[in-house]
Amino acid sequence: MRRIITTFCILFTTLCQASAQTAPSPATFLQYPLGSHFTPHFKVVEYFKEVARNVNTVKLETYGQTYEGRPLIMAIVASPENLARLEEVRQQNLGLVAGANPANQPVIVWLSYNVHGNEAVSTEAAMKTLYALISERTDLLKNTIVIIDPCLNPDGRERYVNFYNAIHSKVPDATPYAREHYEPWPGGRSNHYYFDLNRDWAWQTQTESRQRVLQYNRWMPQVHVDFHEQGVDAPYYFAPAAEPLHDAVTAWQREFQVQIGKHNATYFDAKGWLYFTKEQFDLFYPSYGDTYPTYNGSIGMTYEQGGSGRAGLAIATRQGDTLTLLDRIEHHYTTGLATVEVSAANAAKLVNEFAGYFAAARSKPSGDYKTYVIKAAGNQEKLLSLAETLRKNELIVGFATGNSSSNGFNYFTSKTENFNIEKGDLVISAFQPRSNMVRVLFEPVSRLTDSVTYDITAWALPYAYGLPAYALKQRTEPATSPAPEKAAVADAGTDNAYAYLAPWNSTKDLKFLVALLNRNIKVRYSEKPFTIADKTYPAGTLVITKAGNAGLDVIPALAAKMEISLIKVPTGFVDKGADFGSDKIRFIRKPKVAVMAGDGVSSLGMGEIWHFFEQQIGYPVTVLNTASLYGVNWKELDVLILPDGHYAALNDKVMSERLKDWVSGGGKLIAVEDAVSQLAQGEWGFKLKKEEEDKDKKDGNKKDPYVPLRSYGNRERESVTQFIPGAIYKVHMDNTHPLAFGYPEYYYTLKQSDKLVEFIESDGWNVGVLKKDDYITGFVGAQTKLKLKDGLLFGVKEMGSGELVLLTDNPLFRSFWENGKLLFGNAVFMVGQ
Repeated sequence: MRRIITTFCILFTTLCQASAQTAPSPATFLQYPLGSHFTPHFKVVEYFKEVARNVNTVKLETYGQTYEGRPLIMAIVASPENLARLEEVRQQNLGLVAGANPANQPVIVWLSYNVHGNEAVSTEAAMKTLYALISERTDLLKNTIVIIDPCLNPDGRERYVNFYNAIHSKVPDATPYAREHYEPWPGGRSNHYYFDLNRDWAWQTQTESRQRVLQYNRWMPQVHVDFHEQGVDAPYYFAPAAEPLHDAVTAWQREFQVQIGKHNATYFDAKGWLYFTKEQFDLFYPSYGDTYPTYNGSIGMTYEQGGSGRAGLAIATRQGDTLTLLDRIEHHYTTGLATVEVSAANAAKLVNEFAGYFAAARSKPSGDYKTYVIKAAGNQEKLLSLAETLRKNELIVGFATGNSSSNGFNYFTSKTENFNIEKGDLVISAFQPRSNMVRVLFEPVSRLTDSVTYDITAWALPYAYGLPAYALKQRTEPATSPAPEKAAVADAGTDNAYAYLAPWNSTKDLKFLVALLNRNIKVRYSEKPFTIADKTYPAGTLVITKAGNAGLDVIPALAAKMEISLIKVPTGFVDKGADFGSDKIRFIRKPKVAVMAGDGVSSLGMGEIWHFFEQQIGYPVTVLNTASLYGVNWKELDVLILPDGHYAALNDKVMSERLKDWVSGGGKLIAVEDAVSQLAQGEWGFKLKKEEEDKDKKDGNKKDPYVPLRSYGNRERESVTQFIPGAIYKVHMDNTHPLAFGYPEYYYTLKQSDKLVEFIESDGWNVGVLKKDDYITGFVGAQTKLKLKDGLLFGVKEMGSGELVLLTDNPLFRSFWENGKLLFGNAVFMVGQ
């Protein structure tokens, strides 16, 4: 009897173990076959949870949540043996970065899906890939750990899925112009704030990016694939990448991309599927889901399936075929597993090369420059903000504790010169594990091997932050501290306080002003410099007087909390300049601000502004739909912002005149990028700078009749003569004007178009201008380069009692251009007061 019971117990245990290793397929769990429906995000999460509950090869982690509260998850798929020692494996892998022995370390492959929400096939493919790894392809897990993030952008994906599932025909309509193939504004590509998360890896301005990159850097995979979609008619794209490849990309990384590409091709060849490689998708801009891993030692790749937000469940292509969601799933599933296969087959080589990558980085960093020194120049808040961005990317930084002399390339003068490293300067050595990332973020001149590139070509952080910096060819590591001592914020107290003075030269100061306005504290600013007790305060200094404020008790505590250095003064009488009762001390009215959204508006441009107000400075902004502009109560509105875009209302004569009347009556209209161009076509008192006449015409020479005879095969090279994907220019600033308060006499802008405004000759101010030769770095086509001189970038046109603020370049670009945020704050809160 005992033997029977024992046998039964063993059998029962075996059956239970077998049952515990059985997870449902996606079709069984969802109750519909993959490819027949777009799966809502919550069901995707539940499927991953169900798999993790039922198998001992999957661990599911929730690593954060989106702005809209949706969970961000990742599944770690490994053999039972490796899963049991997962933390040990992770720590050993991080040890490779620091120099540990790579022996017996499994290779880590990370698969990222759906960073663009309306490229929605990715998440469907992620479910199929997960199921394959726990069922018929468990052999791949012997020496491989696979991390699957099924949806990097749940908010954007859900925006697309909700749209499509609500309106598609019972039988999917493949007609390309059917309703189901056209998303409404803003589309599902971006996240809640309409940011493109695939361009935010290094900057980490968005909550999804910060939480994801934190996990990425906890694991540091050897291979990373970012799954995307492209145009409906395009064949599938996989590695190797197109030129330009940054020369920080190693020979091994290039070589293994080719190996992966060839392995993918064997499957596509067998099926007769079309594909292409080495075109269009380059490895240059450092904040993509392929470049960021590449600059951190991984084999980083983008895979692109045709389809995107237009494809739906089925769409007819130009070739006469019907592209279905099922097709798209199968293609991504195939390359995903093929990549795991080739990685597993080369696990030891991948791990060894990964370890070697960081060993070389620590001892023999690539590139000309070995040390970077960045100075605060009176703006420690910007310096600390830059240091924090670098630390989020696991870069090693320090601050000089003493003074020493050195020699280096001056970013602002473009000359190599002697300078002093001073206490408190930010010092970054290239002799560290992630030296290639340091190099790419700081190199003064980006080296392009091909001028036909996919994104901006210049981003050096000293320009983005507006901080003086030097790049040194020698290794210089003065004694450094992890962080400088913060300037003590004295308890200013309230005794004998006639007024408090606060600085104005950083985003932190802007946040302090907003905090005061949100508490209905009356604030003024000085239009000109002034001197009290032998100390001179610059134009823009905030003045918070006892007059008009019921009490000043809250101000010192608020300033201390926000680390603002207040100065208490016992009088409004100044030694030099305007007394505090003068009209040169301008009262800052608390403005009612609105921003336009909807059809015709760049969702990216609008999102940057929306995010700036809500997430960065904490000031209320009303979002107006373009269709509702006609119903606005203009008496309630002080500031209207037109993001980049084209506005039908501006072509309506009645609406255009109504806007002009509102501005003339005291309103402030802020126009950004193409909104400036559209206003220039109307009668707003300014014009775009006209293209200069052909030199031959000016000289009276006969034009060369053979100029039009261009080579068809060279058409891409010909087109870049008018191309400017993103280059840095020096802007001359009139910092006596409120639009430029807090800046020196220069600003560095990221130029992405050839648009300039003619200098304003009357009733306005040319605040930020380009002169003869202000180009700094980045690719600019030859014809475009000739145009970019002697014109206005930032200015103010006075109209009656109001102002039109012109921002031809976007100072909030992707929210990483830190030095532009105060400029935008000036436009909103300082101009016109």
